[in-house]
Amino acid sequence: MTIIITGGNGFLGRILVKKLGDRDVFVPRSKNYDLRYKEDTERLFHDAGQVDIVFHLAATVGGIGANRNHPGKFFYDNMLMSLNVIHQAMVHKVRKVIFVGTTCSYPKFAPVPFSEHSLFDGFPEETNAPYGIAKRAALVMLKAYEAEYGLKFNYLIPTNLYGPGDNFDDSTSHVIPALIKKCLEAKKRGDKKVTVWGTGKPTRDFVYVEDVADALILAMDNYHRSEPLNLGSGEETAINSLVYFIQQATGFDGQIEYDVTKPDGQPRRCLNTKEARMVLGWTATTGLRDGLQKTVEWYLKND
Repeated sequence: MTIIITGGNGFLGRILVKKLGDRDVFVPRSKNYDLRYKEDTERLFHDAGQVDIVFHLAATVGGIGANRNHPGKFFYDNMLMSLNVIHQAMVHKVRKVIFVGTTCSYPKFAPVPFSEHSLFDGFPEETNAPYGIAKRAALVMLKAYEAEYGLKFNYLIPTNLYGPGDNFDDSTSHVIPALIKKCLEAKKRGDKKVTVWGTGKPTRDFVYVEDVADALILAMDNYHRSEPLNLGSGEETAINSLVYFIQQATGFDGQIEYDVTKPDGQPRRCLNTKEARMVLGWTATTGLRDGLQKTVEWYLKND
């Protein structure tokens, strides 16, 4: 079995590659294969040989600030990568595509916890909409290619990933690495205050990256349906509670100030993971506090 993992050098991709062990894995680098271009994507599939499985993890992605600053780029890049990868998978008769979507595709006011059947029931939260719509459109393409060409696929929707190896870049990081870095740097400088975007009231569902990598492998081996499948902890955590947990994990005991002029993003986000339990036998096993502690320890060792 030959496996292509686009985005295999990214946060989730590196964990997935490690967990796949000695399987034949081809990880394209963006400097060699720019998946926004048809020619590069064709060359990738040619160079990889007879491909059985494609994990499509590659994405242009970031937090609220990055989404707000680059809505056009996020839409354009993600649409092109999906179009090219899915089409070449069909052309090369790949046995199955495992596509990683996003909770940003869910409607802004979807009933909580989000169920897979509500994915198309409204428009996403505005700051994430270009990225979310691009990922949602890929599901439409996959279903169309299944109907016309017989392409087999899984469409998996992880919620907010975090863990060791996360992206801590100031301009593109998501909420957990951003807050960990802020608190640790404030503690190091002796600052008495850290500023957090928004009101602190929105909720999120945070899932440890290794748990999601396990789910992807289970899907590859055991999930033979094309209906979307949520991957989350199933626990709804308010941002202000998350901040408190990160303060404990980092040892920052200063004041938290919420900048209410900055956007909150989606008001509530939590996934219904009943289907993943039923069809994969999968549940997230790493608790948020334990996962945060591991993430902080990794960052301190690798900063």
